[in-house]
Amino acid sequence: MARSVLVLNSGSSSLKYAVVEPDSENMVVDGIVERIGEGQVRDHAEALQKAFDQMAESGQRLDTLGLVAVGHRVVHGGPDIYRPTLIDDALVAEIDELSALAPLHNPPALLGIEEARKALPDLPHVAVFDTAFFHDLPPAAATYAIDRDVAAQWQIRRYGFHGTSHQYVSEQAAAYLGKPLESLRQIVLHLGNGASASAIVGGRPVDTSMGLTPMEGLVMGTRSGDIDPGVLVYLWRTANMGVEDIEKMLNRRSGVLGLGGEIDFRILHQRIESGDTAAQLAYDVYIHRLRKYIGAYLALLGSVDVITFTAGVGENDAAVRRDALSGLAPLGIELDERLNASPEKTARRISADSSPTTVLVVPTDEELAIARACTHLVEQ
Repeated sequence: MARSVLVLNSGSSSLKYAVVEPDSENMVVDGIVERIGEGQVRDHAEALQKAFDQMAESGQRLDTLGLVAVGHRVVHGGPDIYRPTLIDDALVAEIDELSALAPLHNPPALLGIEEARKALPDLPHVAVFDTAFFHDLPPAAATYAIDRDVAAQWQIRRYGFHGTSHQYVSEQAAAYLGKPLESLRQIVLHLGNGASASAIVGGRPVDTSMGLTPMEGLVMGTRSGDIDPGVLVYLWRTANMGVEDIEKMLNRRSGVLGLGGEIDFRILHQRIESGDTAAQLAYDVYIHRLRKYIGAYLALLGSVDVITFTAGVGENDAAVRRDALSGLAPLGIELDERLNASPEKTARRISADSSPTTVLVVPTDEELAIARACTHLVEQ
């Protein structure tokens, strides 16, 4: 029987699950339980049981899958927790303490961990942290220019997120090109509902767009990305908005949704084609911010061997890829329009043969990366 890992990603109102065979890279089963706490699924305990039921209905019972571990995606590991770590009560307490840094993400992850440990007490449970890949960012990239004593006391720095995806995709890009990871200068663009960019040299990140929280950086589905911090003070002081109201707006009612009223880029494109000016502005702001980060990382790296698009929008939206890189031929970046428009779902090159910088589309697979991290840890 092939060994496998149950990978869980617990959100406040959803539970994503997958069973992955890390050796064969086979996804045995995956799914999502949604609307937790809204009636039919009362809490994370019921959500986990529903996930088990869904697996059984598809013919995949847990006791027949050769499970060797349960991997949990945890968004924030703070300054000290950055390696895949076996979960015990002490680690749970540490993750709980870090909830102040990730109030929307760590608490539901802890609920998922708690229920999974109860349901599967005989398996090792492993936490894999979204921030881990960016733990060793150069100080110039990780440090905010604020009072250093305040920053030290409250652990304020750029932590970065989507690290599992950025690491996996950068490694896959090197494999696709048949070049040593250590020889490449890369820009990775993880464009999903959450979106982030990274600059990577020799397999190690030197900058990333997300910061203390997953709110900084690129325009996202519902998050603002970069914003003048003075706006927050202004809204608090002048508009009488409370901290929670401001936080909710920036996380859930901003970004493409806040500007254009739609989060699905397929529908956004349809609205643009019908003459919807709000949708057009939302798209233009999204692309403008994306191009700013690409340009910044080009300057930071000096030269770039490969730019890779990944995640839902990055993998599937040819218009976003085209508009993000249009006009950059003088900088050594040129797309092949035919390749870019291809509906292929596998890793592929979309740059012109004459382009000094290779442009790729590489599907991310965070579940596989988490499963590999788990098996590596439990076999040590």
